[in-house]
Amino acid sequence: MSSTPLRTPAKHAGRLFMVTAPSGAGKSSLVHALLENDASIQLSISHTTRAPRPGEVNGREYHFISVNEFEERKARGEFLESALVHGNYYGTSRIWIEEQMAAGRDVLLEIDWQGARQVREKFAGTVGIFILPPSIEVLSERLYKRGTDSEATITRRLLGAGAEIAHAPEFEFVIINDDFETALGELRSIVSAARLTYAHQAARHREQLIALGVPL
Repeated sequence: MSSTPLRTPAKHAGRLFMVTAPSGAGKSSLVHALLENDASIQLSISHTTRAPRPGEVNGREYHFISVNEFEERKARGEFLESALVHGNYYGTSRIWIEEQMAAGRDVLLEIDWQGARQVREKFAGTVGIFILPPSIEVLSERLYKRGTDSEATITRRLLGAGAEIAHAPEFEFVIINDDFETALGELRSIVSAARLTYAHQAARHREQLIALGVPL
C-alpha cells in the first residue's frame, strides 16, 4: 500500500485572499469590517482609471490614475492582474503583494472574477470568496440606496450581475449576504481556517514544527 505524499510548506508565509461580488452585494462593507478587527491582513489597493466617487480618497479606496499611466504600468509588468470592468481599467500591484506575502503578512484583494482568474495562474493556494446577494431584487434596492451611481450605471450593473454571479462556482467559498453580521462571521471563519492549513503553518512556524518532529 502506497503512503500518502508529504505536503510541502507554502512558497510564501502569507495567505492571499480574493473577495469577489457583483456591485451592491456588500463586498466592500464586509471587507472593511473584517479589516477593522484584524491587523494581520493587508488590503491591496488597486489602481483604476475610473473617477473617484464622493468621499473616496486617492490611495485609500483606489490609486486613481489616467488611462495612459495605466497602460504604461501594465506594459512594464507592474500589475499582477488587470481588467476592463464597466468601461474602466483596474489593476493589482504584483510587487507589493509579493513583498507582503514573503514577509508573512496576509493580503486581501477586492477583485472581479476576471482578475481572480489571472491571479490564480500566478499564485498557488489562493483563497477565493464570492459574496452573493440574497436576490436580484435586494441587489437592485441596495444599488439605488447607495446613491453613488446614475440610473444608467445602475441599469448596466444589474444587467451584468447575472453574468458575474455565474462565476461563483470558480471560488472555494460562497457567502450569501442576507444578514450582515452573519455574513461577516462567515468571512472571519474562512480567514481563520485558511491560516491553519498545514502548508501555511509550516511556512509561518517552520522552526517550531521541526523541533516537534513534524516532517517538512
